[in-house]
Amino acid sequence: MHMLSGYGEKQKTNFLVLLILCMLVAACSGNKSKPAKPAATGPYNPNDGRYAHDKDFGPDEDVDLSHVPDAVPRYETRTRAGNKNPYTVLGKTYHLISDESSYKERGYASWYGKKFNGYNTSNGERYDMYAMTGAHKTLPIPSYVRVTNLDNGKSVVVRINDRGPFHQGRIVDLSYAAAQRIGIHKTGTGRVEVEIALPGDAAPIPRRADNTVPKQIESALPAGTFLQVGAFGNKEAAQQFAASIGTKLTYPVAISSATQPKQVHRVRVGPFKDAKSLQDARDQLAKIKVFQAHVVYQ
Repeated sequence: MHMLSGYGEKQKTNFLVLLILCMLVAACSGNKSKPAKPAATGPYNPNDGRYAHDKDFGPDEDVDLSHVPDAVPRYETRTRAGNKNPYTVLGKTYHLISDESSYKERGYASWYGKKFNGYNTSNGERYDMYAMTGAHKTLPIPSYVRVTNLDNGKSVVVRINDRGPFHQGRIVDLSYAAAQRIGIHKTGTGRVEVEIALPGDAAPIPRRADNTVPKQIESALPAGTFLQVGAFGNKEAAQQFAASIGTKLTYPVAISSATQPKQVHRVRVGPFKDAKSLQDARDQLAKIKVFQAHVVYQ
């Protein structure tokens, strides 16, 4: 090496050692790896990514769902979808009810909403929080039940197409629409009676606050009892629908309009004086393929 020609042997050795150390330091500093970026982590999801949200909640804004009709009990073919028997959830095994014709039970109802909206129910249908459906642990799917709030007497008929709720003391999980109908959508849960609703069942007879039936005529209905068969934001659409069914029924068809909290035009059949005539109207509606009708009082 020409650059070391003027040095002694010891100086040459020291210089070479120093040069090698400098080269090693430079190499090490040039090869420093950049610190790894922390892995991106999303919010904790107890359902392992099945749902987009961890916690359940209702609509972003208050929505009036009073126009959503009750589910109408009808005969449906039951398949294996949703009817695994027995089945086990959270370490507990459940057996389906073999004959639900006399089913009646009291307990607590809860509701499920936007977290589950659009996802499959136990029988493969899509959950719709704005439809009249529910979940039950042991009733065959599909089944129909009438759910009555024991604190205010309000009731609704829902179609069972899902499994749950798997919480101690709760006997039915309602869609958000059904929960709003009986007044538990803000409290989250409520004391209810759940009773099977079979095809052809008449609407429940209105009772007094003490749960007794008026003595005069047990099948009599309160003044202003109607069947609501549709609700429209456009008045002309409501008139066209009313005209299309009016000629096929032996009962009056009327339109009840409201502008608050938003404009809505409700098509109603009636009024009815007793349960027999109301059921006859249901039968006439079914013949013209109008199955979604629910009782309202005006």
